Amino acid sequence: MAFAQPFPLAAAVQKTQQPTFGPDLAVRLICPECRDPNPNIVEEFGSGDLVCGSCGLVLGDRIVDTRSEWRTFANDEGDDPSRVGAASDPLLEGIEQLDTLISFRDGGTGIARELQRAASRSQSSRSERNLLTAFRDIGSWCDQFSLPKTISDIAKQLYKRSDEEKLLRGKPLEAVIAACIFIACRQAHVPRTFREICNLTHVSKKTLGQCYKALEQAFNLSPGATAQVNANGSNPSTGPENLLVRYCNHLDLPANVQSICGDIIVAARKHGVADGRSPVSIAGGAIYFTCHLLGKPKSSRDISVVAGVSEGTIKLVYRLYFLEKEKLVKEEWIKEGRADLDRLPVER
Repeated sequence: MAFAQPFPLAAAVQKTQQPTFGPDLAVRLICPECRDPNPNIVEEFGSGDLVCGSCGLVLGDRIVDTRSEWRTFANDEGDDPSRVGAASDPLLEGIEQLDTLISFRDGGTGIARELQRAASRSQSSRSERNLLTAFRDIGSWCDQFSLPKTISDIAKQLYKRSDEEKLLRGKPLEAVIAACIFIACRQAHVPRTFREICNLTHVSKKTLGQCYKALEQAFNLSPGATAQVNANGSNPSTGPENLLVRYCNHLDLPANVQSICGDIIVAARKHGVADGRSPVSIAGGAIYFTCHLLGKPKSSRDISVVAGVSEGTIKLVYRLYFLEKEKLVKEEWIKEGRADLDRLPVER
């Protein structure tokens, strides 16, 4: 006797396959005028048109340009940086210029700091990290000093070259950077004094002088190498004439004071007045002399604050100029009424 199966399976329901829809790859876009089976369709991204290359019929407009946003002038070798990262820096040639930043949000576990440390060690070597740190410091210090980007680039080139040649091994990083900025200012004809560089970088004058002398000898940066020497034998990049522009601007003096003060400095150098004095002292004393000569007096305290020298030094240079005032002041200035020797005070 055959027993029926207690729980028979239900009959299998046949599943109907849903039709899939997709683009018909057999459809080709052809020109209605030419009706060429092998159309020559040109996408003109400059005008945003889709044009037939055979007859010139415009088949479409408002074509979206899917290419990169800028041209790539790289060689065939290497990756195409047109879509990744910023513009390449020639100073960082041979160094990976793409960084990986890890978020600080780790819930207070401290894992983010460890990951950042491990990533920095794996991405670049110690020399590359030191070079990037130096470049970052040079850029920030030049921004604090309101120096143009050209000076920052020159200083970076000097530091990179000195680092490659191992010229200042054992010297502090801040001192090397300060010397590079000082030389870059001289080469760009934007002179800065030792004291100004020391106040900016907090490097002692002795250490800065040692680094500067080493770079000067290594790169042959004689006084005539950074700027042309004029007929009087002075270096225009470090002379007091170039310091007058900034000092007069800070003192809010008119333009005629600066021009006359420059002529007085040139005449004093010609007659050997105040020879051996620093350019900063000569510039401060000449401004003090010219301001009283033209009837626009400025106190020695104001000039000392701007020039960074003591009032005694300014008055000392002024006394030297006062003794030779007939040789320094042109007669035409007196005839035109712009200058008057009686305005000059007698400093003792």
